[in-house]
Amino acid sequence: MKTRVGVLISGRGSNMEALIEASRAPDCPYEIVLVLSNKSDAGGLETARAAGIEARAVDQKDFFRDREGHERALDAALRGAGVEVIALAGYMRVLTPFLVKAWEGRMMNIHPSLLPLFPGLDTHNRVIAAGHAEHGCTVHLVTVGVDEGPVVAQARVPVLPGDDAQSLSERVLVAEHQLYPKALSDFCRKLAAA
Repeated sequence: MKTRVGVLISGRGSNMEALIEASRAPDCPYEIVLVLSNKSDAGGLETARAAGIEARAVDQKDFFRDREGHERALDAALRGAGVEVIALAGYMRVLTPFLVKAWEGRMMNIHPSLLPLFPGLDTHNRVIAAGHAEHGCTVHLVTVGVDEGPVVAQARVPVLPGDDAQSLSERVLVAEHQLYPKALSDFCRKLAAA
């Protein structure tokens, strides 16, 4: 029995695409059963539908400033689809304690830095400005503190002479697309064995 995964996106969903592609392998331990976005115009919704996956928006605009109300609607949709694990894939909204605690230990995220270094936004420019020779990405469990959850897996890429944020981000994104499906697969196998 494959672990039922829900993916949350805000945009084009390139990491979601990598997860979908990996899920097609016969030995993949997970299946993506639902994709949700906080934005009705997220390009990844159509990508998911084209792959035969239920995809819909629970638009944050419909909830005005009621962040928890928005998350309760997300939670209801996830539970209604029988989701067991959530993968955040470019979900660009800080979660409230309600959703984090409801899915504690079963929600993961991918972040474009080697956490605990460079949490938050604009990681590529910050790495270059700091003069680091190495950058990368981290899959971590989601906790109430932003980008503070336990590290599940990391991948490293070099910072090359002449790199700018764009060239570095492209190299990191390739690493993300390799790391996230493997980390999610390993996580789901451990969950099933527990």
